[in-house]
Amino acid sequence: MVARALSFGTVAEAYERFRPGYPVELLELVTAYAGAPIRTALEIGAGTGKATRLFAQGGIAVTATEPDAAMLAELRKHQSANVTTVQSAFEDLPLDTSYELVYSAAALHWTNPEGRWERMAELVRPGGVFASFGVPIQLADPALKEAARAARAPYLDDDGVPSPDGTPEDRPMQWPGTELQQSEWFTDVRQAVIERRLTVSAADYIGQLSTVSAYVMLPPADRDEVFRRTLQALPETVEIDAQIAIHLARRHH
Repeated sequence: MVARALSFGTVAEAYERFRPGYPVELLELVTAYAGAPIRTALEIGAGTGKATRLFAQGGIAVTATEPDAAMLAELRKHQSANVTTVQSAFEDLPLDTSYELVYSAAALHWTNPEGRWERMAELVRPGGVFASFGVPIQLADPALKEAARAARAPYLDDDGVPSPDGTPEDRPMQWPGTELQQSEWFTDVRQAVIERRLTVSAADYIGQLSTVSAYVMLPPADRDEVFRRTLQALPETVEIDAQIAIHLARRHH
């Protein structure tokens, strides 16, 4: 997992260019759950700052942490005055400051499960909010999804990240909600979805795939072949199911 977690720096520019950003509905949902204005936030695994920008636009002072220097360099190109950047893995962050909101966008599964929630609880102020969210990049059309799967099959069984705690996909509560429900430090665990469809060119969809760790880890020749085959199997534009899955929890007082 560590090799996969650090695989993104090589594709930092593509990540910034092709990965979809986050809509204002996400900020509204987190703020409504918090029940009061959020002034300070810590972001874990900020990447190129897709989510950082959303929360900073909401007037929140964001401390954006990211272990990969190349990803941080992209983030800094768009950095606003209320954002502070720190190059650090979650496991190495000092525990001397707590925040009203701690959140992670498509990065929590890269953190070390050992002691994860105890450490998180140190960083979230009592009564404060933890939020985790991500966007699985999926083709909306089942037939095209199958065509893309067949194109990658000789090289790659599955391009997703398996559930970190093995929760089956048909369970009503998904990870990390499952772990938060069992944690002694958090309460009021909620799961929400923001439905979203995006239309992109097939070439841009391949651009998105080029930022997904399963493809980044392939030998370059295989990766090129997978992308060539996938592009051949798709029409010029495709619809992407870019729904955002969100988990929220409150730190015990």
